[in-house]
Amino acid sequence: MLIARLIADTTNLETRLDAFAADLAGKGVALASAGLLDGAGDVVEIATPSDDMAALRAALDAHFHPSDAIIATAPFAVPHLFVSDMDSTMIGQECIDELADFAGIKHHIAAITERAMQGELDFEGALRERVMLLRDLSAGAIAECLSTRITPMPGARVLVETLKSRGCRTVLVTGGFHQFADPVAEMLGFERVVGNRLEIVDDVLTGDLVGPITDSGVKRTVLRQEAAELGENVVTLATGDGANDIPMIAEATYGVAYHAKPKARDAANGWIDRGDLTSVLKLLGVPEKDWVGR
Repeated sequence: MLIARLIADTTNLETRLDAFAADLAGKGVALASAGLLDGAGDVVEIATPSDDMAALRAALDAHFHPSDAIIATAPFAVPHLFVSDMDSTMIGQECIDELADFAGIKHHIAAITERAMQGELDFEGALRERVMLLRDLSAGAIAECLSTRITPMPGARVLVETLKSRGCRTVLVTGGFHQFADPVAEMLGFERVVGNRLEIVDDVLTGDLVGPITDSGVKRTVLRQEAAELGENVVTLATGDGANDIPMIAEATYGVAYHAKPKARDAANGWIDRGDLTSVLKLLGVPEKDWVGR
């Protein structure tokens, strides 16, 4: 069976659910139940005995877009492990693009970033190309960028701290840089950081990286390894927004695409298209009175 929870415009909800049910029936999919989730405010829960994920997604988008939603194959539970991307997911910026602004080449680097996020470019090649363009930039630009440009996504700290309060392990894994990710993780409450590292010599960026590349494969591996360390039957949550996050999102119990690129959204079984990161807590059934970090 499939269980969908969503947050959407609930005006004329009964009429919209009737149209939704008729749409599913036309695809040969029965509806077991549909209505507001008890005690969850505006969260709608829909259950079907079918396993036709594509039909359910299409009907949700047709009748409730834009929405925040997660589709599960078992009853919902608070995850034991949360692994998240950083740029444009936990923070509102792409760090390399903002850093490039200090070098006067933001427009050029941002165009490469966008193509990489859309899955149009090889991630490692695009990363190394952009980092090389930052060669000779003063390392002081990183501290200034952090203090003046980098801001958390709405609800980010509440999501992380609330999950931690319920025993969830939290990991920030990014194709960006430790020089940004470490302070962001401390600000938001993440327990571990995995990412790339800019090479700095004599307080100047060399245009190179130190150590192995954190790419999409590494993100998925981190999720798998962290889950294995927690034991059997681990429920996992992953959030991200770009093509580099797809393997991690697809691997998770709840893979949530946050205001994401189309390819990432298509690969996920959850998406946030209208709200902030606290929507994830609502969809998981965590009462607002229990939220932490506000």
